[in-house]
Parts: sequence; structure tokens; C-alpha cells
Amino acid sequence: MDVDRLKGQIFEHGKNEGFTDMEIFHENNSGFSCKVFKGEIDNYVVSEEGGISFRGVHNKQMGYSYTEKIDESAIKVLVEMAKENAEIVENEEEEIIFKGSKEYKNINLCSNGLAGIPTDKKLDFIKELERKAYSIDNRVINVNDCIYNDYENERGLYNTKGLDKNEKSNFALSYISVIVRENDEIQNARAFKICRDFRDFNTESLAKRVVDRALSYLGAKPVKSKTYTILLENIASADLLKTFSGIFSADNVQKGRSLLKGKLGEAIGSMPLTIIDDPFMDGGVAGRSFDSEGVASEKMSLVEEGILQGLLHNLKTAKKDGVESTGHGYKSSYKGAITVAPSNLYIQPGLNTYEDMVSSMDEGLIITELQGLHSGANTVSGDFSLAAKGYYVKNGKIENPVNQITIAGNFYEVLKNIEIVGEDLKFAMPDITYVGSPSLKIKDISVAGE
Repeated sequence: MDVDRLKGQIFEHGKNEGFTDMEIFHENNSGFSCKVFKGEIDNYVVSEEGGISFRGVHNKQMGYSYTEKIDESAIKVLVEMAKENAEIVENEEEEIIFKGSKEYKNINLCSNGLAGIPTDKKLDFIKELERKAYSIDNRVINVNDCIYNDYENERGLYNTKGLDKNEKSNFALSYISVIVRENDEIQNARAFKICRDFRDFNTESLAKRVVDRALSYLGAKPVKSKTYTILLENIASADLLKTFSGIFSADNVQKGRSLLKGKLGEAIGSMPLTIIDDPFMDGGVAGRSFDSEGVASEKMSLVEEGILQGLLHNLKTAKKDGVESTGHGYKSSYKGAITVAPSNLYIQPGLNTYEDMVSSMDEGLIITELQGLHSGANTVSGDFSLAAKGYYVKNGKIENPVNQITIAGNFYEVLKNIEIVGEDLKFAMPDITYVGSPSLKIKDISVAGE
């Protein structure tokens, strides 16, 4: 049975059981994943999962329930479980079922360039990617990860206040990591490509990118411990922003898990820094026209020229602060609770080329990769201490690769110490959010080496 027919029966049964306002959230996820190792398919998964959740007001308390079954047998179960839940759960804060925004933007998040691609073509692509990586240079001794994934998500939100919204999105990802060896030295690198059209994948360019990067690390050595100017390359910068993106959540601010409380209208970064959340961004894989509460999505500037302009709100956090929701209510799945999360979040690129940024450095480090972001970063205080690799720069030129170093600092201070923003916007690997950044030139970061 389709959800469109089922929802009416659920609402009718809920009304008969004493529910007033009611809401249904429906989600279906399908995916394909394959991994190749030395020319053979090492892992192959086709998945599909989903379900529906129900919430409603019963005797002035909100009750919740969910099920994987999407048929008539789910009707009674959903309503009765939510009723029982409402009787035992005491919510200190009023839950809100949203009647809908005045206007929603129509956006296309599902590409025909991925739908219907034959499985054989996907398998041939991933095999060819591995073969290309080995063929580029005889110093490539192992391709330890060579993966292709594609995903499709369909979600719908319906309630008794008249809200009726649904949306479908898809994207694909290819990831490769290689190991190279010269004499007794071993180095590694990774690269990935995210797109919505299978024709955008190119085995030669992706393989060359990852192999060239791994080879460029050969001869790496630590540098002297001191404070350096850092050119944080785009993917590394995006990874750092992604780690600390929760500081812009109004929920975290209200609960003391962010230091941005009371900072609206104040400078939290340098003049070149502008941070945007754009759910309509072309190619953004976390795009959406409405959030998980049914609020219309909007493009917003969190930071403009260093000034904090706003926070990310859902309905509950917005009510606490006496403002409107920004459309950032988020459910990780149909089973999940409402939290706050950005969509396509990024630092707005500047006009400076990567080469110009390098040539502007008297002495410093290019950081291409950060490690230990989960364990080495305190997302409340902003402090971080992270293993890193990259290159040493002297008089505007790269002299040698560096490794076995640790960079340490504070994210809030990093935002204030950005001197130059590059033009080379790139996005980190996606999860619940899609976070991007251009390369950033940052002054005064402590580096521990030899």
C-alpha cells in the first residue's frame, strides 16, 4: 500500500482514539555499494530500507511511534504505541506540529544521470579505476580502497494541519586510496568524487589525482616545532569546518555546547570570512526544499565578513529565542528525534588562486590532510590537536613534503586569523551534512614537529 493512501487511514484511526494534531514522516532509502580489490569484486551490496513514524497530541502530551511496515497492519500499531507513549512521557517543552510555510521553492534533487545505470557499468568503472591507478606509476604497490556507492532517498511529511510535502534526491560517490613505495619509504593518499551524473566520473583523472598526491609525499620529514603561517588546503579546511559546524546550531548554543551565545551581530571571524548554508546549491547533495518539520528551506548567511548574522534553528529552538525557524529541523531517519543540522554549508570562496596563496608565504606549511578529527577536537571549547601532513613552503615555493607533525589551536581563533580565502571551493565527504571550503591562509598556528 502506498503512503498516500495509508496516511488518511492513520489520521482517521488516530482521531477516533482521541488524538488531535497528528503527523506522519515517511522515508525510503536505497543504495548500491561495491568495492574492488586486485581486479575482483570484494564487496557488493544492494540495500533498501525505510519506514514511517507517527506523532500526535493526546491529552495535551505528544506521543511517538514508528514502524518499518508500510501497510494496513501498521495503522493500529502506530496509533496505539503513540497513545501509550503519550501517557508515560511528560514533555517539559511544548512540541509543535507545523502547519506549513507560505511558499516552498521547487528544486530538482534527483538526477536521471544516475537512475537506471546498469550494474555492469558500475562494476566496470570501479575495476577500471583500480587498474588505472596501478598503471600510472610502478611505485604504486597497493590500492587498498577502491569503492563506488550511490544513494537515493525519498521522504515525505504529512499532517492534519494540511501539510503535504515529499521529495526525492540521489547522488553517487567514488573513493580511492593508494599506497606508494620508493626504496624503504611508504606514503599514501586518498581522493574522491561526488556527483549526480554517472558521466561525470572519469577514471583517469581520479586515479592520476590520487597517485600524484601520494607520490608528492615521498621524501617527507618533520619540521621544527614553532608557530607557522598555514595554508589549509580546501578539503582539510572543509573537514575542520565540518567537525566544528555544530557551533552554529541554536540548540547547542542554548545548551552551552557552543561559545557563540550572545555573539549575534559581533565579529567572530576576520573580514574575508563569509559562511553560507544553501539548501538550493547546484550539486549540493544535502539539498532540500523543506526540513524535517516541514519548514521551507532558505539560503542563509551565518557569517558575513566576519560578523555572526544568525544561527541554525528548528521550531523548538526558535520558540525559545523568540525568532522564526530557519528551516534546519533535522531527523537522521524516520526513527530519529528532531535535532538541528545544516544542509550545504560552506565558506564562500574568494578571488585568490591557490598558486597566489602559496607565493604569498614567506615561510609556512601547506596542510593537505588532518587526522584524528574525532578524538583530537573539542567541539565545545574549540580546541584541537591534530596529526597532519602537507608541504613546507619557503619564499613562496614548496620545498619538501612534511609528515609526523601535529597542529594545535582553537577553531574560534582560526576564524579570526584567516588572512586570505581562496577560490577553490571543495566539499568534504558527506554524511548528514555537506560541508565545503576553499583553501584558507591562516596566521599563527602552533606546529609540533622535531
